Amino acid sequence: MRDEVIAPALLAWYDRSARVMPWRVGPEERRAGVRPDPYRVWLSEVMLQQTTVAAVRDYFRRFTERWPDVAALAAAEDGEVMAEWAGLGYYARARNLLKCARAVAGDHGGRFPEKRDALLALPGVGPYTAAAIAAIAFDEPATVVDGNVERVVARLFAVETPLPAAKPELTALTARLTPRELPGDFAQAMMDLGATICTPRNPACGICPLRFACAGHATGRASGLPVKAAKPEKATRHGVAFVGVREDGAVLVERRPERGLLGGMLGWPGTDWALSEPVATPPAPGRWRNAAGEVRHTFTHFHLRLSVMTALLPRDAAPDRGHFRLRSEFSPADLPTVMRKVHDLASADMADD
Repeated sequence: MRDEVIAPALLAWYDRSARVMPWRVGPEERRAGVRPDPYRVWLSEVMLQQTTVAAVRDYFRRFTERWPDVAALAAAEDGEVMAEWAGLGYYARARNLLKCARAVAGDHGGRFPEKRDALLALPGVGPYTAAAIAAIAFDEPATVVDGNVERVVARLFAVETPLPAAKPELTALTARLTPRELPGDFAQAMMDLGATICTPRNPACGICPLRFACAGHATGRASGLPVKAAKPEKATRHGVAFVGVREDGAVLVERRPERGLLGGMLGWPGTDWALSEPVATPPAPGRWRNAAGEVRHTFTHFHLRLSVMTALLPRDAAPDRGHFRLRSEFSPADLPTVMRKVHDLASADMADD
């Protein structure tokens, strides 16, 4: 009986309290007959993976202004999309974004499949994204579970199994709660509840619409759930980045390989990132010197420390790798965050000459 009253209570709260998102069709619009655009749902869900709503808003607006539908994105140049994505992180998402857009445009006539299983066959679309598109855009009662939903459900049912081992149990419990009517609104309501009330620290149980049904609150355990297994300590990798500037101001850059970290992104020639200090061979002859300080950056699985080498190169420099790009054709904004850090440190160093 308790399970049956959770969805109605949550949807009633969502009707009053839904967050306004540039990609979302809110409850009032839904009642007026407005349907979510699968393209915008898909794009937002890909962007939101491991990224905050605040960070995604401006990227989403720029993407949809420049590429308003899946056909436009499918026809875009790879480099332009990667440059627009720069700074958002997890760059494999951008590569998969293009692959998926081209599959939808080329294999599905520009229309996203409506069922979760068919969506799963698209490049870069995993179980969560497929379920979210199916539920939000097409009203399929798919089970949508992200980090916010895991937290809400762990507290509702006082699940003591640590994450990530608890994921199957939390998914099964979410499936039990998901209604056949308005499954997309239910999924978004769960996300909103986790983001605004059932927060990781200091949940606002006093104003929670599901407090009456929450076993975690009843037992005083809500703030300690979900339990998380201890994370292993991140390793530290080391590397060298070379920032060469030609006498005419052109900068020496290279496009990183498609596969691997920062794949397909513009960057600086450099070494591999290894657990020990790597042997560094400059990409072009010149008077290379170590810039003051080092760049530090943290990825999902490791910390990175990059030594930065700078050099003023002659006009006839012939690099072994990379290519020169005129300043008029280069913007630091096109670089991923770690490469922008290298640019800033090198620029400060060379300005002191």
